Amino acid sequence: MSDTKSIRVDVELAGQKMAFMTSFENEDKLKIAARAVNDQIAQITSGPNKSIERAALMTAVSYAAQIQDLKEQVKVSNEPGISGAVITELSNKLDAIEKQVDIALDCLSLPGSPRSIVP
Repeated sequence: MSDTKSIRVDVELAGQKMAFMTSFENEDKLKIAARAVNDQIAQITSGPNKSIERAALMTAVSYAAQIQDLKEQVKVSNEPGISGAVITELSNKLDAIEKQVDIALDCLSLPGSPRSIVP
């Protein structure tokens, strides 16, 4: 197993610069994901809803729903050549993503909550 070093990746989300640590191999994926989230938040806040926090929550829920759809597709996949191990691995990865979304949602401040929006 190789020794993977973490690198710092700076991205912009909702007008704020944020730094993430990731492996070199995942840098492009992180940038693409951040750009997708930023675009979704920008689209939501361009309408009557100007709350970045609300837009972030709506974006998180939207992506969580997409994850649920993918999990269902993986469960019912009968495609020949896909082994049970591959399906299990994909399900585990989707579960990990779902947990990360849950953690992000827990870190966001909700109305009446003293928690800040920054984890």
